[in-house]
Amino acid sequence: MAPGVLQRRSSKLIMLLTFALLAVAIIASIGLGSVKISVADIITALSGRATGASDTILWDIRIPRVLLALIIGANLAVSGAMLQAVMNNPLADPGLTGVSSGAAVAALFILLVMPELSSLIPIAAIAGGAVAAGMVYLLAWNKRGIAPLRVILSGVAVNAIFGGIIGLMSILYSEKLPGALQWLNGSLSGKGLGDSLMILPYSAVGWIAAFFCIRRANTLRLGEQAAVNLGENMTRVRLILSFVAVYLAAVSVSNVGLVGFVGLVVPHMARILVGSNYGKLIPMSLMLGALVLLVADTTGRTLFAPLDIPAGIIMAIAGGPYFLYLMRKGEV
Repeated sequence: MAPGVLQRRSSKLIMLLTFALLAVAIIASIGLGSVKISVADIITALSGRATGASDTILWDIRIPRVLLALIIGANLAVSGAMLQAVMNNPLADPGLTGVSSGAAVAALFILLVMPELSSLIPIAAIAGGAVAAGMVYLLAWNKRGIAPLRVILSGVAVNAIFGGIIGLMSILYSEKLPGALQWLNGSLSGKGLGDSLMILPYSAVGWIAAFFCIRRANTLRLGEQAAVNLGENMTRVRLILSFVAVYLAAVSVSNVGLVGFVGLVVPHMARILVGSNYGKLIPMSLMLGALVLLVADTTGRTLFAPLDIPAGIIMAIAGGPYFLYLMRKGEV
C-alpha cells in the first residue's frame, strides 16, 4: 500500500479517535462537579425525560457551560492556526499578537463605561480586534510587503499597549471592576444557554470561512516565491486569513474574556498528529481546541472545588511551560 494512502488512513483514524475522546470528555464534564451525576442520568436528561434537581443542574449550569467551552476552544484554536499560517511561525496566536487584547479593550470599555450597551459587545470586540490587527500590520509593513517576523514583534508591542490600557481602565473604574474580574481572567462561570446560543451563529460563520481559506493557507506553506509563481497576491492572502483569525478570536473574547495559549498550543499539537496540510489541520484544531478548553474548564471547577478557577488561569499555567518548550526547541 502506498505511503500516501497509509498517511491518509492514519489521519482519519487519529481524527476519529479525537472525536471519540471529545465525546467522552463531554460526558465526563457534564457529570463532574459538586453534585456528581451518573451517565444514566445524563442520558435520561438529554432525552428530555428527567425532572428534578439534577435536570435543573444539567440544563441551567453544566450543559450550557460545556457547550460554551467547546465553542470558545474551537474558535481560539482555528484562529491560532490561521495566524500561524499568515506569519509562518508556530509561536503566533491571538494573545501574543495583540488581537485578543484589542478585542478585550473594546469589550471592557463597554462593560465598565457603558454597560447599557452590553448587547453591542460582540461587534465592539470584533472592531477592537480589527484595530489591533491593523496596527500590527501597519507597523510590520515594509517595501516588500508584510514580513512575518515583523508581525510577531509588532504584535508584542501592540499587546503591551492594549495591556496598559486595560490596566488603566481597571484603576479608573476600580469600583466596577469586581463584576468584570472573572471576565478578565477568562471565566466560563455563570454563563447560561443563551450565551452559548448567542455566540454559536457568529462562530459557525467563522468556521465556514476558515474552511474556505484552506487552499490559501496551504499556498502560504509553499513559500513566498512559489506562491507568487502560482499567481497569488501574498499580502491579500495574509489579510484575508488574518480577518478570519481576528473575527474568531474577537467573538470569543467578547463572551468569556481573555483565554490565552489555546491558539498557540492546539495548532501545534494538531500539526504533530495530522501534519501541516490545512485540509486536516483546521478540523483537527477545531476538535482539539474544544477538547483542551473543556478539560481546562472542568479542571478549574472540580480540582479546587468549591472554588471555581477560571479556564484562562488554568490555560496560562499549562500553556506557559509549553510556550517555553517550543522556544527551547527553536520553533521560531
